[in-house]
Amino acid sequence: MDLHSGQVAVVTGAASGIGLAMARRFAAEGLKVVLADVEAEALDKAAAGLRADGADVHARVVDVGERDQVLQLAEEAYGTYGAVHVLCNNAGVGSGAEGRMWEHEPNDWKWAFAVNVWGVFHGIQAFLPRMIKSGQPGHVVNTSSGDGGIAPLPTASVYAVTKAAVVTMTESLYAHLKAEHARVGASVLFPGPHMLRTGLWESHRNRPGRYAKQRPRRTPYRSLEQWEAAMRAAGKEVRFTPVEDVAELVVEGIRADRFWLLPPSEHSDAQIRARAGSMLGRTNPSYLESFILD
Repeated sequence: MDLHSGQVAVVTGAASGIGLAMARRFAAEGLKVVLADVEAEALDKAAAGLRADGADVHARVVDVGERDQVLQLAEEAYGTYGAVHVLCNNAGVGSGAEGRMWEHEPNDWKWAFAVNVWGVFHGIQAFLPRMIKSGQPGHVVNTSSGDGGIAPLPTASVYAVTKAAVVTMTESLYAHLKAEHARVGASVLFPGPHMLRTGLWESHRNRPGRYAKQRPRRTPYRSLEQWEAAMRAAGKEVRFTPVEDVAELVVEGIRADRFWLLPPSEHSDAQIRARAGSMLGRTNPSYLESFILD
């Protein structure tokens, strides 16, 4: 699929981080952009910044975990611009779960699944039928993570499970689109290859009351800056990937009709080989041992 002026891109989780970087990159190609995010103030700021740069922008506050809100987003996008060519199901949250899996609160799982899994599915159902019916070239990008999408980080198991689901959902979507001979492609995005400076670390600020934690946390939430300081104090190097690099990977991947938007990384490749080797050899998942806590 080529990207050019006049096309329309919809991005969820677009008020900051990867989502905003993708919106800016699409706007630089001349696309009109529809921004969706749950955080109203940040969304207004993002939209204003894009408009100041000359972009044609429509913004709407949306909780992607709520099906009706995503359906309304689609109605507004088509009502405003008449078409959608690129859909980026990017919104995501960390669950805030603590301890072992059997100690997790059900609401930690419910909230993470509502946004990270149901949010992607809602986007697919709200937009894909009209994208396919238009007969125009289109593309869907679903944001996963190396945590779960490649191999789980057990200390963030809820998030990992949801991101593994996004990979399988996107693989299935790819097969369904091919079976329909649709002119719409599909990709799964693994942001990286290093850490990212995004709002994911502070997801709890937007946690809805219906998914509230039922007991106080044993430890305070830790910000990215606090985590980074702790890693450096422990003598561990911390590397970051600019979100603009992720957005560039997405644009290149759409143009190339590339399914796996997975940046080159020796670490990720080693994880993939180790996991595949464990499955093929019917051996225990030793690739997790470095993460297993006493």
